Amino acid sequence: MGPLKGIRIVEFAGIGPGPFAAMMLADMGAEIVRLDRKGAVPDRDLSKQVLHRGRRSIALDLKKPEAVAAALRLIEGADALIEGFRPGVMERLGLGPDVCLARNPRLVYGRMTGWGQDGPLAKAAGHDINYIALCGALWSMGEADRNPMPPLNLVGDFGGGGMVLALGILAALLEAKGSGRGQVVDAAMTDGSAALMGIIFGYQAMGRWFNRRGYNHLDGGAPYYNTYKCADGKWICIASIEPQFYAELLRLTGLTEADLGDRENRDDWPRQRQVFADLFATKTRDAWCAVMEGSEVCFAPVLDLEEAPHHAHNRARNIFVEVDGLQQPAPAPRFSRTESGIQGPPPLPGQHNDAALADWGFSGDEIAALKAAGAV
Repeated sequence: MGPLKGIRIVEFAGIGPGPFAAMMLADMGAEIVRLDRKGAVPDRDLSKQVLHRGRRSIALDLKKPEAVAAALRLIEGADALIEGFRPGVMERLGLGPDVCLARNPRLVYGRMTGWGQDGPLAKAAGHDINYIALCGALWSMGEADRNPMPPLNLVGDFGGGGMVLALGILAALLEAKGSGRGQVVDAAMTDGSAALMGIIFGYQAMGRWFNRRGYNHLDGGAPYYNTYKCADGKWICIASIEPQFYAELLRLTGLTEADLGDRENRDDWPRQRQVFADLFATKTRDAWCAVMEGSEVCFAPVLDLEEAPHHAHNRARNIFVEVDGLQQPAPAPRFSRTESGIQGPPPLPGQHNDAALADWGFSGDEIAALKAAGAV
């Protein structure tokens, strides 16, 4: 199942982008064993953590040499590795890239950090908001003259982090098929977030983006690319950037160019936004959906987390699925021949100690010895 069937990956348990990359790869068919910390007490119900779906868990005490030896044995049989510690931690554990690549020269060693493996901030603490702040992304989000607004943790952790890590691992796996040699993938959330900003830096260079928040086409400045509150307190969004889409917006709303004025007059955008706001506040969200959904306006209702899985389009494409009673996003992207799928629910730490170790080549006596040593 999935285009990555037959690929084996060892994942060292972490939070955020590393697990997201592993989820993506597992959904595509990779066999992933996650190495959790033995004795760790979860502060939440991990059986509901969607990011952990689709792999098995072994709990190891990496302070014990027997556990480190077991991890290296697993790595010997892996195609790739995922770790998300600060720089130097894996080296101190005896599991750094030099050691692992010496044991398995074709290994793709995926490293996920916020700041990268080197640089002045490499070993500093941080979270998503810090990484996207450094590359100009955070400053660009939010209303004019208001605080920059964090876009959840989607840009740093997942778009600039986990997705870039997964892409890097796949590229290195593809190269290793020809060369027979592995390598280190240094994926940093700051790097990836900066890459996501490429289009904005390009627009700025062309004179199409101004260094003012809330003054541009895509940052909430434009009245025709914005969100609006309806009569029932719910929200809609429009994205009528192109002239033909804007013309359809005016036709379906009954507004005219005389009502709005020059749509490229940025200094007049606040007034134009108010014109749209006053109009959209006259009907409910469902009423506006009946007028514009599916049209050339580029329109959508703004759905909350409870509404989204039940929208007709999302249901038709099964964008959300339920596995063992847990509703969650389905695997993406879709493949015409080697279909992706969720391989199983999120595991508890150590849930698959015996079965996973056996499947990766450990004998019953070896598993028993690891247990006797307190390594697993």
